[in-house]
Amino acid sequence: MQITLNGAALEIAPGTTIAQLIHRIAGETGRDPRSVAVERNLEIVPKSEHAMTVLTEGDRLEIVQFVGGG
Repeated sequence: MQITLNGAALEIAPGTTIAQLIHRIAGETGRDPRSVAVERNLEIVPKSEHAMTVLTEGDRLEIVQFVGGG
């Protein structure tokens, strides 16, 4: 199944949740999965819904990392 993640096509398994995708990306990039925000099809997905939100063919996601500093 194909989705678009941050503007790039990505192949994922059917039934993949947002939480699973975040953990996959964290493993590949070393990002902290606790400090990300997710937009799915132009709507913010609350962190409390990541584990139960199943992705579907053609979904468009933007995942951004929070960065602290001062």
